[in-house]
Amino acid sequence: MKNLPKVKLGIVAVSRDCFPIELSRKRRENVVRECRKKGVPIVKIETIVENEKDAMKALEEVRAKGVNALVIYLGNFGPEGPNTILAQKFGGPVMFAAAAEETGKDLIGGRGDAYCGMLNTSYNAGLRKLRPYIPEYPVGIPSEVAGMIAGFVPVARIILALAKLKIFSFGPRPQDFLACNAPIKPLYDIGVEIMENSELDLYDIFLKAKGDPAIKAVARDMARELGKGNRFPDLLEKLAQYEVALKKFMETNLGASEYAVFANKCWPSYESFFGFVPCYVNSRMASRGIPISCEVDIYGALSEYIATCATELPATLLDINNTVPYDMYEEAKKLVGPYKANDLFMGFHCGNTSSLCMVGGEMKFQLIMHRLMEPGKVPDITRGTLEGRIKTGDITIFRLQSTADTVLRSYMAEGEVLDIDPKSFGGIGVFAVREMGRFYRHVLIEKRFPHHTAVAFRHAGKALFAAMRMLGVEDIAFNRPAGMLYKTENPFA
Repeated sequence: MKNLPKVKLGIVAVSRDCFPIELSRKRRENVVRECRKKGVPIVKIETIVENEKDAMKALEEVRAKGVNALVIYLGNFGPEGPNTILAQKFGGPVMFAAAAEETGKDLIGGRGDAYCGMLNTSYNAGLRKLRPYIPEYPVGIPSEVAGMIAGFVPVARIILALAKLKIFSFGPRPQDFLACNAPIKPLYDIGVEIMENSELDLYDIFLKAKGDPAIKAVARDMARELGKGNRFPDLLEKLAQYEVALKKFMETNLGASEYAVFANKCWPSYESFFGFVPCYVNSRMASRGIPISCEVDIYGALSEYIATCATELPATLLDINNTVPYDMYEEAKKLVGPYKANDLFMGFHCGNTSSLCMVGGEMKFQLIMHRLMEPGKVPDITRGTLEGRIKTGDITIFRLQSTADTVLRSYMAEGEVLDIDPKSFGGIGVFAVREMGRFYRHVLIEKRFPHHTAVAFRHAGKALFAAMRMLGVEDIAFNRPAGMLYKTENPFA
């Protein structure tokens, strides 16, 4: 995926001047060795930071080595001022971790007190209004710290990506989709750029792409990808023209940004002018790490992209759509396992999910739009979806959303797609999330989240939660286990 940053980790050890500097140096070496054992590439910063001059020297070394995500490691108590000055001046994602004592045989000369030093460091980080990544338990022996560093990588990728992301939107949201409200001020607050355009702009770039020599190659690639699912081969050149137009627009308009996503109008007037639905093209762009959200859902596109950064896998945007009928639940009891009926729901969209995340995807027509636009006719302008079952496996549903009064909120819930036939149309699957019924009522409804959710095809709650904290999102919800009440939950119900 070319639309994601490459994380280049660096580790710098710090040492309080009244503690042995060799303790920090030795422990840093051990952490680097453990990182390499775990396959976590990391750049060793030779400078040990004891004072502010050292912090500036380390910063020069960090920049010279091209490091874009920094681990500040307390090999002993550490100097909290220089620690946090380094973090502040670095400006990118920073993780703090500290060394645990290794043996009871050396607790005089070999005691580092980093357990205590982390407290001072965190206090000083607060004074400087820093939001570093601090693992759940940030003190450990080298193998444990290496594990923490591995967990920092997807978090750092999200933070780096958003700092250089631009969202391209085309058109206003359709009527009755105001739920996907998109105040843009919070985007700027987290460093995301946005370029809003009209539907006419979208149509214009599509028309201007006609005859581009890349179109035939893209159409051939579409035919290869669809294989036996290529039910409308005559449509592929039009779809390819649209894909080429979007890629060209992105390359031309990135400006100061490096990464991009789209939030595009896709109905109701779209089909009459373009002559197809754009769902399949959206699915292909998602496969390349460039999500295109439906219905001009700006925060949906952002959420999809964050999910992609967390997993390095294509994500999708689905409606939290319909319940699973009781008869289907009973028929599939062996496949359902311990889940209750209201732990299940169907995630659906017209056909925007990457073929990599589906079973037996086929190009079809959008049934709902066909009813509206071509009733009683052979499908024509409503063709272009990619439909089929969403593949079985682990997922995380996630959304970052601004309220109407520009406050950022987020949620994440881990679950799975079950191996159950949804018996319906579109890109669709039967999703299972523990305590989904309560989560639906006391998070999705209570906090007025839209019906669209980003789906990461892996359990990614840990990285997503940490990234939201680093972005300063204070309202982060998750699916609480039974017995852990939501603030609005009736204890007598």
